[in-house]
Amino acid sequence: MKTVLLAGGFGTRLSEYTEDIPKPMVTVGGLPMLWHIMSIYSHFGHKEFLVALGYKAEYVKSFFLNYETLHSDFIIDMATGKTRAVERPAVDWKLGLIDTGLQTMTGGRIKRMAPWIADETFFATYGDGVSDVDINALLAFHKSHGKLVTMTLARPAARFGVVEFEPGGLVRSFKEKPLDSSGYVNAGFFVMEPDFINYIDGDDTILERDPLERAAAEGQLMGYVHNGFWRPMDTKKDVDDLNKMWHTDEAPWKMWSLESSSARKTRGHFDV
Repeated sequence: MKTVLLAGGFGTRLSEYTEDIPKPMVTVGGLPMLWHIMSIYSHFGHKEFLVALGYKAEYVKSFFLNYETLHSDFIIDMATGKTRAVERPAVDWKLGLIDTGLQTMTGGRIKRMAPWIADETFFATYGDGVSDVDINALLAFHKSHGKLVTMTLARPAARFGVVEFEPGGLVRSFKEKPLDSSGYVNAGFFVMEPDFINYIDGDDTILERDPLERAAAEGQLMGYVHNGFWRPMDTKKDVDDLNKMWHTDEAPWKMWSLESSSARKTRGHFDV
């Protein structure tokens, strides 16, 4: 099954980084957010990706085109120019890096992927959020109801700590950024049937408006509730928090990313 990754937006809310690189290439633990999201799917056995590019597409293309060279150890014979990799990345993904237009909206980017999706059920998600959602459980839920779209629902962390206090001012409890009790939000991590693409008019269509609103109105949108970890990357503070989680081993998805970034060694002699 293929996974469509929406990685073409301008990322204006994260302008501290996105003036230079596209938002999905902002790093957590030294690797782009896009890599981490792909690692989540890869952990569950889904290793075919269609990356919908737009803004600064060349950065994403360059990262993956040069990935093996930049993440391998080499023996180089300077006299002959011959090289041999002695430690190479073990990643076994297949990628389609597709430029879907600079100004194309989220729905339009998915529609532009139609020729590669063909008649298959597919995953879709944004390029700026990580989770420990069980992708195969999500897929099983989608298959169980027979609707066109499944949207993963999660409760975001509150922006501020929550204080409960008595009228006189005595604080009864304080929770630093608990899960927001106001309800669930769209966490991305969709499963879609190819017929849903017919709900998307063209490049100007925003996925979260007419297509999903129409699917909901027609009873074709189901929500998969995920009560575990989910964190978007919308601000510099989000980037800092995610990096802190990574470096303190509090990132629930970390082992999955490390699986993908492991290396395989070849012969240890010094010949090329």
